[in-house]
Amino acid sequence: MLRQKIPATPSIRRLPFYLHIIKNVQSEGYEFISGTVIAQELDLEPIQVRKDLAITGIVGKPKKGYPVAALIAAIEHFLGWDTKRNAVIIGAGNLATALTGYQEFKFHGLNFVAAFDTDRRKVGSSIHGVPVFSLDTLKEQVHALKATIAILTVPSAHAQETADKIAETDIKAIWNFTNVKLKAPKGIVCQREDLTSGYAMLSIMLNNLKPHRVKR
Repeated sequence: MLRQKIPATPSIRRLPFYLHIIKNVQSEGYEFISGTVIAQELDLEPIQVRKDLAITGIVGKPKKGYPVAALIAAIEHFLGWDTKRNAVIIGAGNLATALTGYQEFKFHGLNFVAAFDTDRRKVGSSIHGVPVFSLDTLKEQVHALKATIAILTVPSAHAQETADKIAETDIKAIWNFTNVKLKAPKGIVCQREDLTSGYAMLSIMLNNLKPHRVKR
């Protein structure tokens, strides 16, 4: 597995939230934004926001804050969202349908060019305009479409064997939506996405809510 030293992973996960706030401020005509404003929107400490933004290489101006346009550009460049990347999705089921239908991805440089499945009934169809091919043609299609990212949404029982098949292609990164920790092939980076973790946090918060008593 190719390992890269990633600075401050929690900070990276917060950057998209910052970006949303900053773009809203830009749409309102403001040219500068302070770390304090961002912090207040997200219930964070201003010093945390400043540390997070520092990893993008941008520096704020005393008493003025950060230049909005430059800050947006710095965050998008740091995240690689100013670069268009072609992606394929493997497993043309419900999750694939949801992901290909999420329009925000295209604004972040993620371009779905193909989907793959072993179900012959799905081959030849399309999902939100994304053509579905047979998994047997993965290597050829990935090369032809110049795809570098594979999004894995297959049943967990087939996750590793599919990852091994991906290793035979030009793919450089796997976004893994299965519940299997993959033995990532050499030369390929892998990010596992556990959709249940967010629900776990929500469930804990619900469990800790104090019962609401109605005054009589």
